[in-house]
Amino acid sequence: MRFIYWTWFRLIVLNLHCIVPGGGVTKNNKWKSSKSKGKYLFDVKSMSEVFRAKYIALLRKSKLKIPQGIYDKVFSKKWVVYAKQPFFKPEFVFEYLGRYTHKIAISNHRIKNIDYTKKTVTFSAKNYRKGGKKHDITLKTSDFIKRFSLHILPKGFTRIRHYGILSSSWKKIKLPELQKLLNEQNTTEIIKENPTHHRRCPRCKKGKLITVLLFDGRGPPENWRETLSTSKSTE
Repeated sequence: MRFIYWTWFRLIVLNLHCIVPGGGVTKNNKWKSSKSKGKYLFDVKSMSEVFRAKYIALLRKSKLKIPQGIYDKVFSKKWVVYAKQPFFKPEFVFEYLGRYTHKIAISNHRIKNIDYTKKTVTFSAKNYRKGGKKHDITLKTSDFIKRFSLHILPKGFTRIRHYGILSSSWKKIKLPELQKLLNEQNTTEIIKENPTHHRRCPRCKKGKLITVLLFDGRGPPENWRETLSTSKSTE
């Protein structure tokens, strides 16, 4: 099982994307598909209710002082657990993961204009209160950077976690054995047979990409207001 933590939308909506196998390993180290013949592991409706109950139960055990009224309100709402159909090919798994593991907050194609004179950034967004209707937002560069930096996870925060057959202890020893039983090719072998040129331009397929700048993997500074005011005074 693979968990991916993802911040989404300008209101910092937190999403947890999980890739769950349609079965599991028995005590005899044999693979056993789920009752749905590997199409899914748990029923979505039941999973939503169980997830809500488990989450609230853990909150009650924590040291947080939360009024009972909030628990009642949260428990009365329907929680959404969305499950997609199984991936058709391994390539689709990597394509899906790439959207969330190597992207933060906004894609390049959403940035419509950068005005260096007015020092503004215009980008497209969806208004989910109006059915996902698209509209353009223009912000000062300092405000845009502030919003963007809120999506950057703090240094040391584990964004991707693996459990079960993909855990560190499992995948080194038992996962190769399981792949042999299922007659599946090892991922490393697939990469060696089909090498990907990461520095090749994805558009023209000929030019080479050049690394201009590397950003530190950390969250926004605590005194971001002071940082922004300092940057404005030096502009």
